[in-house]
Amino acid sequence: MSNPVLLNNVDHKHLRIRTGHGEGLGDQHMFAPTFPAEFRELQAHYPIVFRKTDDGARFEPVAMLGLVEGENLFLSEAGWDSPTVPLSVARQPFLIGVAGDELMVHVDMDSPRCSNIDGEPVFLPHGGTTEYLENVNSSLLMLHQGLQATALFMSALVSLELLESFVLDVELDDGTQGRLAGFYAIHEERLAQLEASVLGELHRAGYLQAIFMAVASLSNFRALIERKNRLHAARAT
Repeated sequence: MSNPVLLNNVDHKHLRIRTGHGEGLGDQHMFAPTFPAEFRELQAHYPIVFRKTDDGARFEPVAMLGLVEGENLFLSEAGWDSPTVPLSVARQPFLIGVAGDELMVHVDMDSPRCSNIDGEPVFLPHGGTTEYLENVNSSLLMLHQGLQATALFMSALVSLELLESFVLDVELDDGTQGRLAGFYAIHEERLAQLEASVLGELHRAGYLQAIFMAVASLSNFRALIERKNRLHAARAT
């Protein structure tokens, strides 16, 4: 359970945030929500696919971190084993709340990242914001704007029937077998059949590049499987 409260420099004047990454810091997730403007940065490292939200009402893009629930193959003893961390992960334990037209920063006080002892200070002794919090604010705004723009992007993909479900059967070097299901990818055949006028509309909307980035990112499933192979090999020694 989370416990988001409005961040302020009175109640949280001593708050510090543990900024590392690990199982004990709540990073054991098999995917991280993302947004089209982030695809370019993530596509070199993570497979970008799509899933239905928990209520089944809509689709959302996600960066795959593992192949089974609760698995993050980018975690190592040294922290996060990739030069790029998805913003939805990096902003933890902060989130944005909306009050009317005003955006307000909240913090999940039940997060294991929150401390009064160690970590990055959130506020200066006199109550001002630290450089760390300023960077968090920028990331939260970027994430908020990106997730808001995602709705129109996903609507375009759905209306053009550009999403198809897929199943990925995996066999590791040690013979372990598994299956990844419940996710969607860009329907490449249907994409190739789109008329030039429709492709032009997608380009003008800024969606076409994101679509191709998502397609290109699927090659990262091989790297994800190799990460799991190395993990199994290490556990066997």
